Amino acid sequence: MDATVRPVERADLLAVIRIERACFSDPWPYDAFERLLDEPAFLVAEREGAVVGYVVADSTPNHGRDIGHVKDLAVHPEAREEGIGRTLLRSALARLRAVGVAVVRLEVRESNAAARSLYADEGFDPIRRISNYYRDGEDALVLVVDLAEWAGGE
Repeated sequence: MDATVRPVERADLLAVIRIERACFSDPWPYDAFERLLDEPAFLVAEREGAVVGYVVADSTPNHGRDIGHVKDLAVHPEAREEGIGRTLLRSALARLRAVGVAVVRLEVRESNAAARSLYADEGFDPIRRISNYYRDGEDALVLVVDLAEWAGGE
């Protein structure tokens, strides 16, 4: 992978929105990203001065076992299959772990085989299905990973 992962900056948001719109049939609005700018794991992948992917993840306190949530992950269609999505995901999980998150969850379209494969490779396990989660009626699978196990039990 020839991209650099770094924390998002406000100036990156237009590029993030362009990627979001290129990747998803029901894209997030600009203000949704703007509200998440300060999250510990809102990261972008940059190559030759251009944002080519991003991940948005946050954490919620939970009695000493904080829960992380990967809210969004996307790579520009022209930059896929180069390991950028995996690198973004791993970077976000490492950052969440560094701020005390114990478990991370996410939702993924049942039909998104590429994303499901990536998440399975990184140790995410399905825990339930949510019927009609997406606006088009498709179900989502809820996946979770224990960060201590993901990191090799350090």
